[in-house]
Amino acid sequence: MATAGVWQGGWRPATIPQRCVDTGRESMTDFGYVEDFTASQGVLPPRARLDTSAPSLDLDGDWRFRWSPSLAATTEGFESVDFDDSDWRTLPVPSCWQLTDIAERTPDQDPLGWDLPAYTNVLYPFPIDVPHVPDANPTGEYRRDFTPPQGFGDDQDRVLLRFDGVDSSFACYLNGQLVGTATGSRLVHEFDVTDLLVPGRNVLAVRVHKWSAASYLEDQDMWWLSGIFRSVSLLARPAGGIDDVFVHADWADGVGTLRVEVSGGSATVRLPELDLEMAPGETRELPGIEPWSAESPRRYLLEVVGERETVRQWIGFRSIAIRDGVLYANDRPLIFRGVNRHEWHPETGRTLDRATMLADVLLMKRHNINAVRTSHYPPHPDFLDLCDEYGLWVIDECDLETHGFEVIGWQGTPATDERFFPALLERMQRTVERDKNHPCIALWSLGNESHTGPGIAAMAAWTKERDPSRPVHYEGDYECEYVDIYSRMYSSLSEIDAIGQRLAEHDGYQTGVVPPRYTERSRSLPFMLCEYVHAMGNGPGELREHQELIERHDRIAGGFVWEWIDHGITPVQGRRSFRYGGDFGEELHDDNFVIDGLVLPDRTPSPGLIELKKVFEPIRITIGADVVEVENLHRDGDCGDLRFAWTLVDGAGDELEAGELDVPPVATGERVTVPLPTTGAGVLTVSATLAEARNWAETGHEITFGQADRREPGTPDAGAGRPAPEVASFDGRGRLTELFGVAVEGPVLDLYRAPIDNDRRGSHAADAATAWHRIGLHRLHHRLVSAADTATGLEFVTQDGPAATNAGYRTSWRWTAVPGGVRLDVTGEVVGDLGATLPRIGLRFGVPDEWDRLTWFGRGPGEAYVDSHESQRLGRWTAGIDELQTPYVFPQENGNRAEVSWCLVGGGEAGHGLRIESDTPINVSLRPWTAEQLAAATHVDDLVAGDRHWLNLDLAQHALGSAACGAPPSREHWLTPRDFSLGLTFRPL
Repeated sequence: MATAGVWQGGWRPATIPQRCVDTGRESMTDFGYVEDFTASQGVLPPRARLDTSAPSLDLDGDWRFRWSPSLAATTEGFESVDFDDSDWRTLPVPSCWQLTDIAERTPDQDPLGWDLPAYTNVLYPFPIDVPHVPDANPTGEYRRDFTPPQGFGDDQDRVLLRFDGVDSSFACYLNGQLVGTATGSRLVHEFDVTDLLVPGRNVLAVRVHKWSAASYLEDQDMWWLSGIFRSVSLLARPAGGIDDVFVHADWADGVGTLRVEVSGGSATVRLPELDLEMAPGETRELPGIEPWSAESPRRYLLEVVGERETVRQWIGFRSIAIRDGVLYANDRPLIFRGVNRHEWHPETGRTLDRATMLADVLLMKRHNINAVRTSHYPPHPDFLDLCDEYGLWVIDECDLETHGFEVIGWQGTPATDERFFPALLERMQRTVERDKNHPCIALWSLGNESHTGPGIAAMAAWTKERDPSRPVHYEGDYECEYVDIYSRMYSSLSEIDAIGQRLAEHDGYQTGVVPPRYTERSRSLPFMLCEYVHAMGNGPGELREHQELIERHDRIAGGFVWEWIDHGITPVQGRRSFRYGGDFGEELHDDNFVIDGLVLPDRTPSPGLIELKKVFEPIRITIGADVVEVENLHRDGDCGDLRFAWTLVDGAGDELEAGELDVPPVATGERVTVPLPTTGAGVLTVSATLAEARNWAETGHEITFGQADRREPGTPDAGAGRPAPEVASFDGRGRLTELFGVAVEGPVLDLYRAPIDNDRRGSHAADAATAWHRIGLHRLHHRLVSAADTATGLEFVTQDGPAATNAGYRTSWRWTAVPGGVRLDVTGEVVGDLGATLPRIGLRFGVPDEWDRLTWFGRGPGEAYVDSHESQRLGRWTAGIDELQTPYVFPQENGNRAEVSWCLVGGGEAGHGLRIESDTPINVSLRPWTAEQLAAATHVDDLVAGDRHWLNLDLAQHALGSAACGAPPSREHWLTPRDFSLGLTFRPL
């Protein structure tokens, strides 16, 4: 491999790697950097990203591009000024080459001979043979011409070439000369090109390699994509200009403390809003400063004015501290209500524009999220600007993950391999230096899932010395030898509770990890869940239970849900469903494990995000017997910007009364009570909305709500007499064939649901879906045991169970006439051993496909389950058949409406359908396919509607949980085999 190069205006490898010489091409000697442990050559030291008055040239746009499958197939002399690239295609910069034109492809089509996207979670898609990578190393060659504006490159200035993000290794040439090489895909690299720039036409050429020694450091549970995926620019640097700025803006007891370090020429520091002028390095105390926080992101515009350059920097005064094992921001305990965020767009991959980043920030703010962990690399710098402006705490994470070494027992992991240490340290340095001036950043994170060792410890030591104002985080340091936060992933509820109490031991519940040694230092630090409640598919469940524990223990600084967005790739030609791992013929892949977000790939909020908004509520409304209690969970503000409105509806969903509550200001952490506005019976709802628009939401945006069900208990309709033939017809098995003149099928006992991801993946417990399939709950047989024509109606008894076992249900079905309709009483008795849990207990009907609308009184408007229903309020709701489905990228159980007391199902002809009333609240779903058809599908494309819609009326369903990457649901939410009874009344519409 090449050793360190020599910087003399350009870089050349000091030695020639033998494996390159063996190819027989002399020019291959330039490729030594690909397998070099050295992070970069010819790159300038890192510095902050500055908003400067100095001129710059945007080099984004269409570049000439050629792709080759290996180093041996790259283009001889492509860097030459005179090279003819007229037959090359164009490729936009920034972009990921695997996703270019993907929407125009046919399924499984290789894009013009380029390599396709590939997804793995843990596994390296190449042999672990450090530092080597496969000979089949896809390489992209980029070229573009540009003419510098007048003033670039004059005798008194320097000119820098900046790359904001290139995956994974690249060499840069200007006018035929090698400028340098670099790795660290999500990191900024700047090169001094002053001596290589010429007046008029200049030619920039970049060779980008998919694999390099650095790929061992970037195994970050995402699609492997390549290219110049962030911007490229040319920067004019005036002589004596401002090279770097480090703002230290602290706050305590209403007093701000400001000190600004400036590198470069002489300068003056100004804060115009405060009429402040000071020298670099000087410290000033500023009374009356408003602190920055996620709730109140107060910023001040700072100017650093030099002789030939002015830098403008938005700053925020705030303090982050740890006292007595509690994390504080601005002298108040800080709880992160956070999410992990990969950068992703279904069409452009890791290339995001500012509008997309703003969409993420606004969605987060509108769903009561106050923090983001930038998993697992520094984000595009514009995202941090937006977090500063709109108010989101950030854990800024280094571009580091080596999870694939876990497969070989962490042998040779970079954390312990000295050859990688310079690269590890440089990655952390580039992270901190670029982002150090953002008030939103509360913690620095050293990376993710990279084991532990002296290499990572050195990163921590440097970071603490460079910026002692922010604590250091790294989940992999289980004994907390060099970090300031005790951090865990996917802990069980019992473990969280034990850690919150600082108990000497806990159960160490974590994926693939032997329970870590829980040291005295571990117990003394704040605790944070850097990842929890895996938001894959339908879920996560038990969000409320997690939040209650977080709020119960002062030690717990909150957590970050995994994760923000499904990494689905836009449908290819002829498809309508998003693609995931394995859809591009990958040798190794982790299928839909990359579809694990709170928003769908197109950024549609999932039911999980709606639930999270309610659980993360910063205002809690509790309705008592005669008062309404309002609790302020904010760390800033007194709720004075909120309006509290109330409504009372009856059991039919009709409004009875409405008004507004007079809620006095509520101090942070305090609560007030106000008298109930009504004594009427019904469902009372109190809603907290914005009284005035904020920069992230309009007036009237709902923050949260509270409800109380004050309805009088209902009594079922009485009736006698048997059903007349025109009311109901049955077949020889005791099933309905016609009801009120309409052909129907069933009902039959239904014990099955299409497994959700949390059913069919079991990181910590037995795979529930496997157990359900093993016993055969998806293939029940129904046998008529007896039929009786009684004085009051018809009674059927059935035996319902799967083949090859004696387990099942003995079920009694009793039909009686009631005024205006017919009543069904069903009782079921468990027979034999049906296993630990059941997916559901309920009835399934086949109804006409023109019955495509559902109106119900129950929780809504969205789906709800036993451990995920806080966000759905009681009321009357109506939805069409498509609205009733949640289009999870991987098809699975969805669309359940909970706590339904009555529903109307119908459509087509006016008044055509059924009214169904239940003695006890039930679950209802209506869909164009059976649970078995839904379970057989792997993409939305696979779902084809038939000539029936399928109506489920369920007593219960099993919990959602988070077992795809977390603990199984708590036993209190399990649906265990049990005897049941259900009373339903059917009336024609």
